Amino acid sequence: MSDRESTATTRQRIADALRADPATASELSTSLGVPASSVYGHLQHVARSVHSEGDEQFLVAPPECRSCGFSAFDDPVNYPSRCPECRNEGIEEAVFKIE
Repeated sequence: MSDRESTATTRQRIADALRADPATASELSTSLGVPASSVYGHLQHVARSVHSEGDEQFLVAPPECRSCGFSAFDDPVNYPSRCPECRNEGIEEAVFKIE
């Protein structure tokens, strides 16, 4: 673990991970040892921080229903429990990236 990693906040570690490679909330949870439920809250703050700094973009490939392909969810920085179109619970997670 580098010195930066040992002193970085969870949000800084998430941002650094997303600068390196695209990832889902589950992947971030596993790699950073943070509960998946809290990753979404951190992602919302990271997105605001990146937006306010202005030199980078917080990109989101939205969640998608595995059954019907619906991807126009209201809040892509959240994990939907089911598809509003077909009510299927098989939702592919959103993928996040900072570039």
